[in-house]
Amino acid sequence: MDYTLDLDEARRFDQQDELAPFRKRFVVDDPDLIYLDGNSLGRLPKATQAHMKALIDRAWGQQLIRGWNLDWMEAAERIGGKLARLVGAHADEVVLADSTSVNLFKLAYAALHALPERHKIVTDDLNFPSDHYILQQLTRMMGRPIELCVLPSSDGVYGPSEDLLLAIDEDTALVTLSHTVFKTSFTYDMRAVTEHAERAGALTLWDISHSVGAMPIELNDCHVPLAVGCTYKHLNGGPGSPAFLYVSRQWQDKLVNPISGWMGQRNVFDFELQYDAAPGIRHFLTGTPFVLSQAAVEPAVDLFLEAGMDKVRAKAERQSRYLVALWEAWLKPLGFRLNSPREVEQRGSHVSLGHDEGLRVDLALIHDQQVIPDFRPPDNIRFGVTPLYTTFEEVFEAMKRLRSVVSEKLYEKYTDAPAVT
Repeated sequence: MDYTLDLDEARRFDQQDELAPFRKRFVVDDPDLIYLDGNSLGRLPKATQAHMKALIDRAWGQQLIRGWNLDWMEAAERIGGKLARLVGAHADEVVLADSTSVNLFKLAYAALHALPERHKIVTDDLNFPSDHYILQQLTRMMGRPIELCVLPSSDGVYGPSEDLLLAIDEDTALVTLSHTVFKTSFTYDMRAVTEHAERAGALTLWDISHSVGAMPIELNDCHVPLAVGCTYKHLNGGPGSPAFLYVSRQWQDKLVNPISGWMGQRNVFDFELQYDAAPGIRHFLTGTPFVLSQAAVEPAVDLFLEAGMDKVRAKAERQSRYLVALWEAWLKPLGFRLNSPREVEQRGSHVSLGHDEGLRVDLALIHDQQVIPDFRPPDNIRFGVTPLYTTFEEVFEAMKRLRSVVSEKLYEKYTDAPAVT
């Protein structure tokens, strides 16, 4: 597509945007602030404010302990059932629980335990660091030698897809990857990797934290056995909101939960000393649910169900194409590198731009230009396009201000102190 790259064009795109009305359903406290960090923490839905007030004032304030008899005990599975509709799963395959790291530990351990004759985990060096930490610890605690095979990306942008397929063999127990890579936005072909691992007899565990809420995901259709994800990025569930885990029906009663707790017990309130795992997805629960924080997830998920993930993805593709076109025309001549795939089908809902002065540029954007992206070492400035509330005019204006920061050397007053965004 040919762009004129002027303000009138951006405003015309916004006028044609069928998702534009959703922006009014989020808290936009400062209309002059351009927020492009929804891939790290989403904006607050207005419905969440009302929902949380009612929960605090009435359910907790008035019902007290009786609130557990409302829907608190079932909320993790009920909200999980709604999340399942966003990720192409059955309602009884997704449950809201714990953090992404804890859920990853549970499911990775379960996979290794289920395939005791195998001794290999395959991942890449673009995977989220916390996922690596979990896998490293698992290799030390499984009671048998486990090789952690970390495949390097050849360019730091694209995942090593071909090498990955070659590395998966008859000794591989687990293949675990970020579906969309946090630094570069590279997105794997979930179906191809999962099917290849399945043919080799290995289990796949996908971290969909940076793709859920950004694109349609088809876990069932891709025959995915295991997945985890968070709810506070694109899904707008709030800071530190609970994560979720997915286990396909085929594997639910074949896998053990290594952190068995009372919420995964068959009869929760019998208080028997001997653990008896609940059937199905429930036995992957552990401790008392985070009632307040999990409640904040539901209104946000409802917005995506109303909007439709196909429409969300279509707008994300249009906005990221537009951002890349602005980069090529305005920013590439100033030394900015595209640190995301150029192919939109291999790109998530954020675009990373690299610059030798990336951190200082990021600080100048935040403190002088009222643009909030985020920064990831060594040089990545990440710009999240979140279609339910990001406008084309914001994308245009953010890139215009970014150009000014470098062309006018506005970043030079900043040191390389760590950025907090």
